[in-house]
Amino acid sequence: MTEKKGFVAKALDIIERIGNKLPDPFVLFVLLAVFMILLSYIFSVAGASVVHPGTGEELPIQNLLSGEGLQFILTSMLENFTGFAPLGLVLAMMLGIGLAEKVGLLDYAFRKSILKSPPALLTYTLVFVGIMGNIASDAAMVIIPPLGALVFYKVGRHPLAGLAAGYAGAGAGFTANLFVAGTDALLAGISTEAAAIIDDTMVVTPVDNWYFNIASVFVLTIVGGLLTSKLVEPRLGKYKGDEVEDADTE
Repeated sequence: MTEKKGFVAKALDIIERIGNKLPDPFVLFVLLAVFMILLSYIFSVAGASVVHPGTGEELPIQNLLSGEGLQFILTSMLENFTGFAPLGLVLAMMLGIGLAEKVGLLDYAFRKSILKSPPALLTYTLVFVGIMGNIASDAAMVIIPPLGALVFYKVGRHPLAGLAAGYAGAGAGFTANLFVAGTDALLAGISTEAAAIIDDTMVVTPVDNWYFNIASVFVLTIVGGLLTSKLVEPRLGKYKGDEVEDADTE
Protein backbone atom coordinates (compact mmCIF):
# COMPACT_ATOMS: atom_id res chain seq x y z
CA MET A 1 0.00 0.00 0.00
CA THR A 2 1.39 3.39 -1.01
CA GLU A 3 1.84 5.79 1.87
CA LYS A 4 0.32 9.25 1.64
CA LYS A 5 2.85 11.85 0.61
CA GLY A 6 3.51 14.84 2.82
CA PHE A 7 3.40 18.49 1.78
CA VAL A 8 7.14 18.68 1.05
CA ALA A 9 7.07 15.56 -1.13
CA LYS A 10 4.09 16.89 -3.10
CA ALA A 11 5.79 20.27 -3.57
CA LEU A 12 8.95 18.58 -4.83
CA ASP A 13 6.89 16.49 -7.27
CA ILE A 14 5.34 19.67 -8.69
CA ILE A 15 8.75 21.37 -9.00
CA GLU A 16 10.13 18.26 -10.72
CA ARG A 17 7.27 18.16 -13.24
CA ILE A 18 7.64 21.87 -14.06
CA GLY A 19 11.42 21.54 -14.38
CA ASN A 20 11.08 18.62 -16.78
CA LYS A 21 8.87 20.72 -19.06
CA LEU A 22 11.36 23.59 -19.38
CA PRO A 23 13.03 23.80 -22.80
CA ASP A 24 16.77 23.70 -23.42
CA PRO A 25 18.64 26.85 -22.22
CA PHE A 26 19.62 27.67 -25.81
CA VAL A 27 15.94 27.64 -26.79
CA LEU A 28 15.15 29.88 -23.81
CA PHE A 29 17.67 32.48 -25.01
CA VAL A 30 16.24 32.35 -28.53
CA LEU A 31 12.70 32.77 -27.18
CA LEU A 32 13.80 35.71 -25.01
CA ALA A 33 15.45 37.37 -28.01
CA VAL A 34 12.29 36.92 -30.11
CA PHE A 35 10.19 38.21 -27.19
CA MET A 36 12.32 41.38 -26.93
CA ILE A 37 12.02 41.99 -30.68
CA LEU A 38 8.24 41.64 -30.47
CA LEU A 39 8.14 44.00 -27.47
CA SER A 40 10.11 46.59 -29.43
CA TYR A 41 7.53 46.37 -32.22
CA ILE A 42 4.57 46.72 -29.83
CA PHE A 43 6.00 49.70 -27.93
CA SER A 44 7.20 51.35 -31.14
CA VAL A 45 3.72 51.15 -32.68
CA ALA A 46 2.27 52.49 -29.42
CA GLY A 47 4.63 55.47 -29.63
CA ALA A 48 6.31 54.74 -26.29
CA SER A 49 9.56 56.39 -25.26
CA VAL A 50 12.03 56.35 -22.37
CA VAL A 51 14.08 59.05 -20.65
CA HIS A 52 17.87 58.64 -20.62
CA PRO A 53 18.84 58.69 -16.90
CA GLY A 54 22.14 60.44 -17.58
CA THR A 55 21.16 63.17 -20.04
CA GLY A 56 17.41 63.44 -19.49
CA GLU A 57 16.89 63.07 -23.24
CA GLU A 58 13.65 61.42 -24.36
CA LEU A 59 14.38 58.44 -26.61
CA PRO A 60 11.71 56.72 -28.76
CA ILE A 61 11.50 52.92 -28.81
CA GLN A 62 13.10 51.55 -31.98
CA ASN A 63 11.23 48.83 -33.87
CA LEU A 64 13.66 45.91 -34.33
CA LEU A 65 11.24 44.20 -36.73
CA SER A 66 11.60 46.97 -39.28
CA GLY A 67 14.22 46.88 -42.04
CA GLU A 68 16.30 49.47 -40.18
CA GLY A 69 16.00 47.49 -36.94
CA LEU A 70 17.09 44.21 -38.53
CA GLN A 71 20.00 46.00 -40.20
CA PHE A 72 21.02 47.40 -36.80
CA ILE A 73 20.94 43.91 -35.23
CA LEU A 74 23.12 42.39 -37.95
CA THR A 75 25.63 45.24 -38.28
CA SER A 76 26.15 45.91 -34.55
CA MET A 77 26.89 42.32 -33.47
CA LEU A 78 30.65 42.56 -34.01
CA GLU A 79 30.87 46.03 -32.47
CA ASN A 80 28.96 44.90 -29.37
CA PHE A 81 31.33 41.96 -28.94
CA THR A 82 34.63 43.78 -29.50
CA GLY A 83 33.51 46.87 -27.59
CA PHE A 84 32.71 44.92 -24.44
CA ALA A 85 34.98 46.35 -21.70
CA PRO A 86 36.20 43.18 -19.92
CA LEU A 87 36.65 41.13 -23.12
CA GLY A 88 40.46 41.04 -22.92
CA LEU A 89 40.52 40.04 -19.25
CA VAL A 90 37.86 37.36 -19.72
CA LEU A 91 39.60 35.87 -22.77
CA ALA A 92 42.94 35.77 -20.94
CA MET A 93 41.38 34.02 -17.94
CA MET A 94 39.56 31.56 -20.18
CA LEU A 95 42.80 30.68 -21.96
CA GLY A 96 44.52 29.95 -18.65
CA ILE A 97 41.57 27.97 -17.31
CA GLY A 98 41.26 26.07 -20.61
CA LEU A 99 44.93 25.09 -20.43
CA ALA A 100 44.57 23.92 -16.81
CA GLU A 101 41.54 21.86 -17.79
CA LYS A 102 43.16 20.29 -20.85
CA VAL A 103 46.28 19.15 -18.97
CA GLY A 104 44.09 17.58 -16.27
CA LEU A 105 45.05 19.94 -13.43
CA LEU A 106 41.49 20.92 -12.55
CA ASP A 107 40.17 17.37 -12.77
CA TYR A 108 43.01 16.15 -10.52
CA ALA A 109 42.39 18.91 -7.97
CA PHE A 110 38.64 18.22 -7.87
CA ARG A 111 39.11 14.47 -7.48
CA LYS A 112 41.73 14.76 -4.74
CA SER A 113 39.65 17.25 -2.78
CA ILE A 114 36.60 14.98 -2.74
CA LEU A 115 38.24 11.55 -2.45
CA LYS A 116 40.36 12.62 0.54
CA SER A 117 37.33 13.93 2.43
CA PRO A 118 36.24 12.21 5.71
CA PRO A 119 32.98 10.24 5.24
CA ALA A 120 31.09 12.46 7.71
CA LEU A 121 31.97 15.56 5.69
CA LEU A 122 31.69 14.02 2.23
CA THR A 123 28.42 15.74 1.28
CA TYR A 124 29.61 19.16 2.43
CA THR A 125 32.97 18.71 0.73
CA LEU A 126 31.27 17.79 -2.53
CA VAL A 127 29.06 20.89 -2.41
CA PHE A 128 32.05 23.05 -1.43
CA VAL A 129 34.20 21.76 -4.29
CA GLY A 130 31.26 22.28 -6.67
CA ILE A 131 31.02 25.91 -5.56
CA MET A 132 34.76 26.50 -5.78
CA GLY A 133 34.79 24.78 -9.17
CA ASN A 134 33.30 27.86 -10.83
CA ILE A 135 36.84 29.20 -10.99
CA ALA A 136 37.05 26.76 -13.92
CA SER A 137 33.89 28.29 -15.36
CA ASP A 138 31.54 25.74 -17.01
CA ALA A 139 34.04 22.89 -16.59
CA ALA A 140 32.83 22.35 -13.02
CA MET A 141 29.31 21.61 -14.27
CA VAL A 142 30.72 18.76 -16.35
CA ILE A 143 33.26 17.34 -13.88
CA ILE A 144 31.73 17.66 -10.40
CA PRO A 145 28.24 16.02 -10.76
CA PRO A 146 29.42 12.67 -12.23
CA LEU A 147 32.36 12.66 -9.82
CA GLY A 148 29.92 13.14 -6.93
CA ALA A 149 27.78 10.26 -8.17
CA LEU A 150 30.84 8.01 -8.41
CA VAL A 151 32.08 8.88 -4.91
CA PHE A 152 28.64 8.32 -3.36
CA TYR A 153 28.38 4.98 -5.16
CA LYS A 154 31.78 3.89 -3.85
CA VAL A 155 30.76 4.56 -0.23
CA GLY A 156 27.37 2.84 -0.59
CA ARG A 157 25.24 5.97 -0.81
CA HIS A 158 22.76 6.81 -3.54
CA PRO A 159 24.65 8.00 -6.66
CA LEU A 160 21.82 10.33 -7.67
CA ALA A 161 22.19 12.15 -4.35
CA GLY A 162 25.88 12.70 -5.11
CA LEU A 163 25.00 13.83 -8.62
CA ALA A 164 22.44 16.29 -7.25
CA ALA A 165 24.82 17.62 -4.58
CA GLY A 166 27.59 18.19 -7.11
CA TYR A 167 25.24 19.86 -9.57
CA ALA A 168 23.69 22.02 -6.84
CA GLY A 169 27.11 23.18 -5.69
CA ALA A 170 28.35 23.95 -9.20
CA GLY A 171 25.07 25.56 -10.26
CA ALA A 172 23.78 27.40 -7.19
CA GLY A 173 27.25 28.57 -6.22
CA PHE A 174 28.34 29.51 -9.72
CA THR A 175 29.31 33.09 -8.78
CA ALA A 176 30.45 32.39 -5.20
CA ASN A 177 34.12 31.72 -4.56
CA LEU A 178 36.95 32.32 -2.11
CA PHE A 179 39.00 33.65 -5.03
CA VAL A 180 38.34 36.19 -7.76
CA ALA A 181 37.00 34.26 -10.75
CA GLY A 182 36.26 35.01 -14.39
CA THR A 183 32.63 35.72 -13.55
CA ASP A 184 33.71 38.60 -11.30
CA ALA A 185 35.63 40.20 -14.16
CA LEU A 186 32.68 39.71 -16.50
CA LEU A 187 30.12 41.19 -14.09
CA ALA A 188 32.44 44.07 -13.21
CA GLY A 189 32.64 45.05 -16.87
CA ILE A 190 28.88 44.83 -17.35
CA SER A 191 28.25 46.86 -14.18
CA THR A 192 30.77 49.53 -15.20
CA GLU A 193 29.14 49.93 -18.61
CA ALA A 194 25.69 50.11 -17.01
CA ALA A 195 26.86 52.66 -14.41
CA ALA A 196 28.35 54.81 -17.18
CA ILE A 197 24.81 55.60 -18.33
CA ILE A 198 24.44 57.74 -15.20
CA ASP A 199 28.06 58.55 -14.28
CA ASP A 200 30.84 57.77 -16.75
CA THR A 201 33.48 58.13 -14.02
CA MET A 202 32.07 55.26 -11.95
CA VAL A 203 34.14 52.06 -12.09
CA VAL A 204 33.18 48.62 -10.71
CA THR A 205 36.18 46.34 -10.11
CA PRO A 206 36.25 42.51 -10.02
CA VAL A 207 36.79 42.55 -6.22
CA ASP A 208 33.82 44.77 -5.35
CA ASN A 209 31.61 41.75 -4.70
CA TRP A 210 34.32 39.60 -3.14
CA TYR A 211 33.26 39.75 0.53
CA PHE A 212 29.72 38.72 -0.38
CA ASN A 213 31.06 35.86 -2.52
CA ILE A 214 33.25 34.60 0.33
CA ALA A 215 30.33 34.57 2.78
CA SER A 216 28.12 32.89 0.18
CA VAL A 217 30.54 29.96 -0.14
CA PHE A 218 30.08 28.92 3.50
CA VAL A 219 26.32 29.59 3.57
CA LEU A 220 25.69 27.62 0.37
CA THR A 221 27.96 24.77 1.51
CA ILE A 222 26.00 24.32 4.75
CA VAL A 223 22.59 24.72 3.11
CA GLY A 224 23.48 22.43 0.20
CA GLY A 225 24.90 19.75 2.50
CA LEU A 226 21.87 19.83 4.80
CA LEU A 227 19.38 19.70 1.93
CA THR A 228 21.18 16.76 0.36
CA SER A 229 21.46 14.79 3.61
CA LYS A 230 18.07 15.63 5.11
CA LEU A 231 15.83 15.99 2.07
CA VAL A 232 17.22 14.77 -1.26
CA GLU A 233 18.87 11.53 -0.14
CA PRO A 234 15.94 10.32 2.04
CA ARG A 235 13.58 11.09 -0.85
CA LEU A 236 15.59 8.85 -3.17
CA GLY A 237 15.54 5.93 -0.73
CA LYS A 238 18.34 3.71 0.54
CA TYR A 239 20.62 2.57 -2.26
CA LYS A 240 21.42 -1.15 -2.51
CA GLY A 241 23.20 -1.78 -5.77
CA ASP A 242 20.63 -2.07 -8.55
CA GLU A 243 17.76 -2.11 -6.04
CA VAL A 244 16.48 0.94 -4.21
CA GLU A 245 14.24 0.71 -1.17
CA ASP A 246 11.14 2.90 -1.10
CA ALA A 247 11.89 6.39 0.15
CA ASP A 248 10.39 7.64 3.39
CA THR A 249 7.41 9.75 2.34
CA GLU A 250 6.12 10.65 5.75
